[in-house]
Amino acid sequence: MIWLDGLVKAVILLNLLDLFFTLVWVGSGHAEEANVLLHALVREHPVTFVATKISLVSLGSFLLWKRREHPLAVCGIVLIFLVYYIILLYHLRFTSVFFTL
Repeated sequence: MIWLDGLVKAVILLNLLDLFFTLVWVGSGHAEEANVLLHALVREHPVTFVATKISLVSLGSFLLWKRREHPLAVCGIVLIFLVYYIILLYHLRFTSVFFTL
């Protein structure tokens, strides 16, 4: 299941990109964190926000990877990849609008 390994690695990369864009947009005052669990952290404790976001996504990815023989875990990996891919597209769209102003 090399493709599944690639998706898990892509999720980690997409999470890092989301983290970067979130810090830039929230830090510049152009956006707010959409995740209600992390909303307060990003402004008040950005280092804790980074550590928490990386830890949660990495742990979730690891747990799904460990259970990759189960179809539901595979569906979870694919779903998380799709969600982060859509988030990346949203960030890129926002970036393009921001730079065309």
